[in-house]
Amino acid sequence: MAVPGAAALPLLLLLSGAAAGCGYQSCPPTRPDMLNVHLVPHSHDDVGWLKTVDQYYYGVRNKDQHAGVQYILDSVVAHLAAVPSRRFVYAEVAFLARWWQQQDTAMRRLVRELVQQGRLELVGGGWCMSDEAAAHYRGALEQQALGRRFLRRLFGDCGTPRVAWQIDPFGHSRELAAIFAQMGYDGLFLGRVDHQDKWARLKRRELELIWRGSDSLEPPRADIFTGILPNQYNPPPGLCWDQLCTDPPVVDGDGPERNVDTVVTSFLRAAAAQAQQYRTNHIIMTMGSDFHYENAHLWFKNLDKLIAHTNARQANGSRVHALYSTPSCYLRELHRANLTWPLKMDDFFPYSDGPHQFWTGYFSSRPALKGYERLSSGFLQVCSQLETLAGPSVRDGPYGPGDSSVLREAVAVAQHHDAVAGTERQHVADDYARQLAKGWDSCQVLVANALSVLGGTKEPLVFCNALNISVCPLTEATPHFTVIIYNPLAWDVTWPVRLPVRATSYSVTDPQGQPVASQVIPVSGVTRRLRGGAGGAPGELLFQAWAPPLGYSTFQVKQLSPGNTWDTLRWPLGTSWDTSGDAEPQIENEHLRVRFDPITGHLLEIQNLPKGISLPVFQSFYWYNASSGDGQSPQASGAYIFRPVAPTPIPVAKRAATHLIKTALVQELQQNFSEWCSQVLRLRPGQPYLELEWTVGPIPVGDGTGKEVISRFETPLRTAGRFYTDSNGRQVLERRRDYRPTWNLTQTEPVAGNYYPVNTRIFIKDQKVQLTVLTDRSQGGSSLQDGSLELMVHRRLLHDDSRGLEEALDEPGADGRGLVVRGRHLVLLDTVGASPEQHRPRAQEMVTPPTVVLAPGTGPHLRQVSGLRRALPPNVHLLSLEPRGAGAVLLRLEHLYQVGESQNGSRPATVDLTTLFSAFTVTAVQEMALGGDIPLPSVSRLLWNTPTGTPRPRRGARLDPRRVRLEPMEIRTFLASVRYRGLGEGLGGP
Repeated sequence: MAVPGAAALPLLLLLSGAAAGCGYQSCPPTRPDMLNVHLVPHSHDDVGWLKTVDQYYYGVRNKDQHAGVQYILDSVVAHLAAVPSRRFVYAEVAFLARWWQQQDTAMRRLVRELVQQGRLELVGGGWCMSDEAAAHYRGALEQQALGRRFLRRLFGDCGTPRVAWQIDPFGHSRELAAIFAQMGYDGLFLGRVDHQDKWARLKRRELELIWRGSDSLEPPRADIFTGILPNQYNPPPGLCWDQLCTDPPVVDGDGPERNVDTVVTSFLRAAAAQAQQYRTNHIIMTMGSDFHYENAHLWFKNLDKLIAHTNARQANGSRVHALYSTPSCYLRELHRANLTWPLKMDDFFPYSDGPHQFWTGYFSSRPALKGYERLSSGFLQVCSQLETLAGPSVRDGPYGPGDSSVLREAVAVAQHHDAVAGTERQHVADDYARQLAKGWDSCQVLVANALSVLGGTKEPLVFCNALNISVCPLTEATPHFTVIIYNPLAWDVTWPVRLPVRATSYSVTDPQGQPVASQVIPVSGVTRRLRGGAGGAPGELLFQAWAPPLGYSTFQVKQLSPGNTWDTLRWPLGTSWDTSGDAEPQIENEHLRVRFDPITGHLLEIQNLPKGISLPVFQSFYWYNASSGDGQSPQASGAYIFRPVAPTPIPVAKRAATHLIKTALVQELQQNFSEWCSQVLRLRPGQPYLELEWTVGPIPVGDGTGKEVISRFETPLRTAGRFYTDSNGRQVLERRRDYRPTWNLTQTEPVAGNYYPVNTRIFIKDQKVQLTVLTDRSQGGSSLQDGSLELMVHRRLLHDDSRGLEEALDEPGADGRGLVVRGRHLVLLDTVGASPEQHRPRAQEMVTPPTVVLAPGTGPHLRQVSGLRRALPPNVHLLSLEPRGAGAVLLRLEHLYQVGESQNGSRPATVDLTTLFSAFTVTAVQEMALGGDIPLPSVSRLLWNTPTGTPRPRRGARLDPRRVRLEPMEIRTFLASVRYRGLGEGLGGP
């Protein structure tokens, strides 16, 4: 029963008997001569899944799932306060922050007391429990930092979690392990690992281990103790006492319903069995599950009885001691055992909970939401940077009040393991998109205010959000306008601009008033169809723009051809290609020549002209016939699970109708495979990669068959069963077909069992040549035959996979006929040694692309502005730049390369922070842990013994902000005091 805040003050009197201090100081006593069973009450509260965030918080739509988080927190706090020995752990800060805002002073005081005494332990600490496959490392890091900052602001040191709590994600990544370690966590607890992996570890008693999260960082910087929980995150069978459970309560009276002896015996058996699988005289049991403790009295009263009656048996010789505990207290006891723990170097992908049940479908589920999340994360960086560069006044500027926090929280929520993962119900996915769109609106106002401050303009500024289908009312209707391109990267960027227009000729001038080559070409038929018959501009204006590091450039566009019409215009520079002829179509620039089959229209060969490399490459689209879960194959493909009926996919088409366009600014071959699948392969001058813009959908399902669509590349490269994928967009890991590095795999699904998450890149290579494909969103990918690689771009399914969603992944799209998705792959062909210096910066450009803003007139007074005095070294990336109150800025710098990856790129780099920025002067610098919430010198982590020794952290040199050194894969975080310069001072173009 919830206790109103006004009644909370008397409960403070009950807290006086609790242990002093929080964290390890607050841990209850254990019995060294007994098996100690650490009972950990918890509630796993998804930040959206079957219901939206709001519906879960308030308890709406309980017919879909009975869950009301506000009542859980009300009830838990009241019943914790009632009995001093009770403990509870909580993870989801997005819910806690909302609940906190609704509490009165007395309730807040009570919660602070519970946290200070370690009785309410905050674990995980992220805004949500992040996905680990589809989340990019920056999004995962920043949502974790957002939650930790909130907790520290409210609760100080006691609110800073020591334990990472990833109990529900569907597989676990190496990069996230490294991030948790660098944030200062002592341990990480996981709920789900592959069933074969878990069984092998159980037999070897290796369910607890040291996970080394990086080959590049010196141990123990990326090492973290990792525990695999015994029952995922549920209680042992028969011991569930929530209102959502059906197990009988503990009856300890003398009547006929008495069952306490049976319950305790069952508990002791479960403890003894679990103890056989772990290595110390301490074991952990999670007492709770999804949205438990709405009526916390049920759980706590039965746990009180279980503990009392279990420990009473010690008088009769029992060697089991049960106690309320927390993950950190359990971790402390494991550390005290001073054992040598096994070492793990790889990751926990892919995850399977049965022989034909690989959770690899969600790597690609809901591709439109995955793409929107990636775009939103990139725009958040733009918004945050401009807010920082323009100064505190930018929130209330000429365009109204703007706020980056709305988008920051929406992007943070989107990292949840049922959000960007694509495993939520359709109305929940729609709500995630709604939250992101709301954040965009607020950030666009902030960006406009910042450009006004930095550039000295009061003109209206316009954002065109539908440029992916070439729709923009301003450029279509206005004969003279300004294009402002803001570059959020710390190096110069050249970027292609494509704007819908109605005239056929325009002049474009750069920030210095010099002419820029431009061209108008017709909008493709596929794009016209995507507009849904709403008309729109017939042409696209193309030109190459550029912008300085952390800055913008402006380009003036003026219409030249008011009299020409599209009906009478001739196209001397664009030619249609007749695929029935004998000649061979190709596109070419100074870097690449790309050849196509004149009969089928397929990609035939890519040539790297400067390197003299020629590689036959066949690329096309296929679809796997999704299992329906009927008959002899009871497991269906669904939002989580990928299970094709057959290992060989079906071609979308054997031939593609093609159209070739060649101009001075672009060469492209348009391929039309079917009414629902098309692609444009594109080269521009100076572009060392081939761009593939694919458009897929609505996937036809009229034949009653769900389909999972892939783009596959086939080459003669001898790859020996190996391919390479990224870990959350950062580290690159080797994958081997039908193989796991730390256990013997029995492969039951030759396709799905070889799929891995691809966040930004996948590549194959031989001794000399590497073919790399970069993605604009997270996708599943693999290499199922030597020399091939594939990426799943879209899936439409007609059956549920029985993992709780109870809804088929059949996205309706805007018109209800099925979702259409458009995305990009960039293909790089280079030598093995030179490839990292191509794919590392290109991946960052894909993740954080420039933003285009338009003005109907002449735009900002300052035509070109850079927030940096000089570009960062080419192997250094500005990962984060955020305002932190008046006169303070948080920034993260990262080294882009792994050890030994690149002869030049993998070298250490040095940066001078004091002279780096032009918008402000850095007056003081404090180095922080990766989360940005704890000063780095104050971080003290538990040290663990491994088979190779007990690594100890190296004592860092005294910080010199004029010489900040970055080693490979290192991220360094700084809190800087800054003094802003006057308007325009030091902000000219480079």
